[in-house]
Amino acid sequence: MKLLRYGEKGQEKPGLLDVDGRVRDLSGVIGDLSGEALSPGSLRRLAALDPATLPLVEGMPQAGLRLGSCVARPPKFIAIGLNYADHAAETGAPVPAEPIVFSKWTSCIAGPDDDVTLPRGSVKTDWEVELGVVIGTGGSYIDEAAALDHVAGYCLVNDLSERAWQAERGGTWDKGKGFDGFGPAGPWLVTPDEVGDIDALRLWCEVSGKMMQDGSTETMIFKVPHLIAYVSQFLTLEPGDIITTGTPPGVGLGMTPQRYLVAGDVVRLGGDRLGTQTQRILAPA
Repeated sequence: MKLLRYGEKGQEKPGLLDVDGRVRDLSGVIGDLSGEALSPGSLRRLAALDPATLPLVEGMPQAGLRLGSCVARPPKFIAIGLNYADHAAETGAPVPAEPIVFSKWTSCIAGPDDDVTLPRGSVKTDWEVELGVVIGTGGSYIDEAAALDHVAGYCLVNDLSERAWQAERGGTWDKGKGFDGFGPAGPWLVTPDEVGDIDALRLWCEVSGKMMQDGSTETMIFKVPHLIAYVSQFLTLEPGDIITTGTPPGVGLGMTPQRYLVAGDVVRLGGDRLGTQTQRILAPA
C-alpha cells in the first residue's frame, strides 16, 4: 500500500495510490497521515478498503497534482550521519563506532517535488538521497529483534545539507541540515509488505541530468532495526516520527573538485519501490 498526501501547501489531504497510479481520497476515512492513523490497526483497516469505493482525485500525482510530505506534522525528524561505509570513505571520515544522530527541524519538511530555495549566503548546499523510516508504534528502549514491528512504512528523503554551516561554523551539524525545504519526504509512504528487503534497496540521485549517487542499502553500517533500537534509548519514539538513515556515496562534498548546488540545478532522486522526487533549485530569496 502506498499512502500519500495531496493538495496545495498547508491544505493537503490523505490519499492512497491505486493500481492505475491514480490518487484515491482518504479524507473520509482518516483525518491525515499522522499519529493514530499510522498505527498497525489503522493500516490494516486501510489495507482492507477497496480503493475503487474511494473518491477518485482529479489529476495525476507528480504530473499536475502536487504531493505534500507523505507524513503530516512528524513529532520528530531524526537523522543518521555517515551510515554507509563507502560514503564515510569519500568524506575522509572514519567509520563510526556508534550511529551518529542529529536532528532535522520539522519545519524543513517539504513535498517531494517542491522547489528548494538556497539559503542566503549558501555556498555548499549538497544532496543526499536516503531511506526514511516512518514510525507507526512508538516506544522507548525498543528491543532490536522487535524493532521492525514499530515501522509503519518507508519513504524517500533528500537530506539536503549546507556543508559550510554543518561543519565549518562550530557546534553541531543541525544548523546546516534544517533550512526550509531541506527535508523533502515522499512521494509516498510505502508499507513494509510492498518494500520488501530493506537491506538491498537501490538508491540513486541525479543532478541536472548527471548521475551522482548510485548505491544500495546493503552497504549500511547500522541497519534499520539497530537504528530504531539505538535511537529509542535516548528518546521516546512516537507515531509519525521519521528516521532518515544516511546516504550512499556520490555527494558533492566527496567529489574532486567539490560540486555544490546552484540556482538552476534540478535534483532527481529515487529508490527501489519508493518512487522518485524532483526538486528545482532556486536562488536565495
